[in-house]
Amino acid sequence: MQQNRFYRMAFLPAISGAFSAFFLFSSVVVFGGAPLYGREPVRARHAMVVASQPAEQVGVEILRKGGNAVDAAVAVGFALNAAYPFAGAMGGGGFMTIRLADGTSTFIDFREEAPGKASKTMYLDANGNATRESATGWKSSGVPGTVRGFELAQKKYGKLKWAEDLAPAIAMAQQGFPAPYALAESLRTARSLAGNAESKRVFQRDGKFYEQGDTITFPDLARTLTRIAQGGADEFYLGETAHTLAAAMEANGGLITLDDLKNYKAIERAPLTGKYRNYTIITAPPPSAGGLGILQMLAMLEGSGYEKGGFGSASALHYEAEVMRRFYADRNQYIGDPDFVKNPIAGLLDPAYIASRRASIDPAHATPSTVLGPGKPAGTESSETTHFDVVDEQGNAVAVTFTLNGGYGNGITVPGLGFLLNNEMDDFTSKPGVANMFGLIQGEANTIAPGKRPVSSMAPTIVLRDGKLFAVLGGPGGSRIPSAILQAFVDVVDFGMNAQDAVDAPRIHHQWMPDRITMEKGLSPDTIEALKARGHDARYEGGPVTAEVEMILIDGGWLQGAGDPRRSGTGAGY
Repeated sequence: MQQNRFYRMAFLPAISGAFSAFFLFSSVVVFGGAPLYGREPVRARHAMVVASQPAEQVGVEILRKGGNAVDAAVAVGFALNAAYPFAGAMGGGGFMTIRLADGTSTFIDFREEAPGKASKTMYLDANGNATRESATGWKSSGVPGTVRGFELAQKKYGKLKWAEDLAPAIAMAQQGFPAPYALAESLRTARSLAGNAESKRVFQRDGKFYEQGDTITFPDLARTLTRIAQGGADEFYLGETAHTLAAAMEANGGLITLDDLKNYKAIERAPLTGKYRNYTIITAPPPSAGGLGILQMLAMLEGSGYEKGGFGSASALHYEAEVMRRFYADRNQYIGDPDFVKNPIAGLLDPAYIASRRASIDPAHATPSTVLGPGKPAGTESSETTHFDVVDEQGNAVAVTFTLNGGYGNGITVPGLGFLLNNEMDDFTSKPGVANMFGLIQGEANTIAPGKRPVSSMAPTIVLRDGKLFAVLGGPGGSRIPSAILQAFVDVVDFGMNAQDAVDAPRIHHQWMPDRITMEKGLSPDTIEALKARGHDARYEGGPVTAEVEMILIDGGWLQGAGDPRRSGTGAGY
């Protein structure tokens, strides 16, 4: 197994020198092969932030200044544009799930939208075949939503001033921070960055690559963030940033116009809620399919007795794979932007429908995906990403997942702006029946239309136990997000793990098509053979094969913060 590397980040005097005494740090593991076990979660009494290093420090600084969990989440989100450009998503979009201490829950949708010039067949060639323009080049970008979404959340639910929440990100980009090994190595090896002259200049120093410990600065990003701090989201969508972005799009054959930016709106929606045993799950509604998936898969597992075989057993993994298979079959058929299509959520979660899907699982044999298609719930017609969690002293909780879609998005940095663009258009159905970059084969509900938001798998989730805050979790990883969150959650509630063990534990993934279980090393070879005997195509794949998960768990008055060793996530609290 590749040697695992540990490091502790130096404090960031450029951000603040006053908060260092309050941090509790975990060692960060760069995932290299099988995950580690037996690591302890970061524990704190009052507040916790789990995010990619060193952005988690920013969140705790904001909490110490009197901000609440929403302020901290906004501050972390902007800081990630410098700390984790792989998915730091000012040029992308995402979702925020909020549960306030008074029991109020809400959901902020700032998913990207298709530009006004987009069309259903825009990524098909003259012969009707799907091209790769949905994932590469200037035409692959949807209208970014992050800045509007953060502003909506901060103005309505935050406590500090907007500029206060952006100040740490500006300091990080302007004054710099020491490069963690994982970030330096990722920037050095990113071929998508090397293919764009501005990205190569900004992130790879034209081939003079960052080494671990080098001070990283992003002066163009700092200037953009400063304008946004002064002018609010309007600066990004109407001001200098908007004009620079729109001009670059026009010059390079992109689709996003000033009108697209001007017309973009973040949307506050009601979250989906569901039950599992004595737990209440508050999660993402459409245009995410991830929250639906978590609720549907948990509902199919409940009452099945799947957990009797124990963690990592062939019988438990068989049931987990089968409920994944059924959810993904439904996901790909029925879910789309709720402003454009009717999503049969009530039907997909109806107890009778769930019971029928559960009953279709053979305890001893795999169900071939070629045989199992989408179900027929009531109400249907016939026809890298990053995540972070915050819990503050008052008990407010925020889970945020946002994305550029692919790692470093489409690899394009707009000259002078300092942030990367998304390639989120690939999340639409370019052609029904043709797989996207995550291997998903989707249907008509998710085809492209101007102003439409592509279906996502992101699922920032908050869990209550007997009505009290119990967990905040989510993760990046495209189509593999719902299956990863499912497993981390049941590892805690059904298999008795603490937050860190549940996040570190090896996982599996099945998404209906292709019809196979991908497995992480750490699961027994004997288990693979037992799954094959049930008729599964089960196999190891190199490195992590599921989404990462970040988790905060509230247990006995303590907050447990768990970052995933598959990435540079960690917790900090006080």
